[in-house]
Amino acid sequence: MTIHKDPTGSLVETLRTDWQDVFNTKNLPFSMQYLSITPSGMVRDEDKWHVHKFQKDRFICIAGRIVTAIYDPRENSKTKGQLNLFLMGPDKDEEMFMVVIPEDTYHGFMVVSKEAGYLLNFPTRLYNLEDEGRVANTHLNWQKVRDDFAD
Repeated sequence: MTIHKDPTGSLVETLRTDWQDVFNTKNLPFSMQYLSITPSGMVRDEDKWHVHKFQKDRFICIAGRIVTAIYDPRENSKTKGQLNLFLMGPDKDEEMFMVVIPEDTYHGFMVVSKEAGYLLNFPTRLYNLEDEGRVANTHLNWQKVRDDFAD
């Protein structure tokens, strides 16, 4: 993302066709955008991971603060077995970024701010219920995330 600041505020470029690491017509096309508004302390979803066979997600937190968790179960991946947590939000430069979530990885997020979290997603495919998978979460204790990151 590119953040432009001046005395009147900020303008944030969230997706551009010339950003090859997050957009290209072959592997990272643009299909749709949605906004998820989630209350403080809530996890999407606490007991189950989200997983997509064919879709990549691109998350940006535009209000509040969230922790996005990604677990990689893929057999032929150099990050197999790794769990990564990303603290995201618009108020600190180091927390304002886009996370690209690969296909076949388990993912979810939690709002850790006192206010609701606003998450934009730019998935690479239109919503398809048949590609919306759930897997039991045995890799992450969300209560620990609450304890470690909550405002």
